[in-house]
Amino acid sequence: MKRLMITAALIFPVAAFAMGDDDTAPPLTTNTTTTCSNGKIWSGEAKKCVDPVQGRLDDDTLYDAARELAYAGQYGNALKVLAAMSDATDDRVLTYMGFAFRKMGDVALGNDYYQQAIAKNPDNLLARSYMGQGFVEAGDLDAARAQLSEIMARQGDGTWAAVSLRMAIENGRGSSY
Repeated sequence: MKRLMITAALIFPVAAFAMGDDDTAPPLTTNTTTTCSNGKIWSGEAKKCVDPVQGRLDDDTLYDAARELAYAGQYGNALKVLAAMSDATDDRVLTYMGFAFRKMGDVALGNDYYQQAIAKNPDNLLARSYMGQGFVEAGDLDAARAQLSEIMARQGDGTWAAVSLRMAIENGRGSSY
């Protein structure tokens, strides 16, 4: 019974966050990854795939598309969309730059971007979680635990960022996204 309760506690927060209740949750799949190709993203206004630079989209739309592309494994396309955002120093942009570069194998550059994001916004739980997952992948569980402690100290208990990093530490591997 105790094991069932622990399993439920780990699964249900992730399920709730996957539905969009937490801005650190994985993004929902849209036409950007199901219909568009070659780095184009879906424009709800134009009702078609558009170039992120020429599509005259706001930064929030670009950010959401970059997240979706990154989670779909389209890291180069995510970087292209991030480059189209008006503020390249926004901590959200820096976080996904780190994510994309880490997933493409450049862990050092990914960590540089995560550190820049955290310097701009110490409460960026997502950057902390992704950096911690990179530490897990590199075998540095102490550094990963330090990031989890920071997430918890910043009111992150129960967020996708905390749950996914905790699971990565317990499993010895980062999440696939």
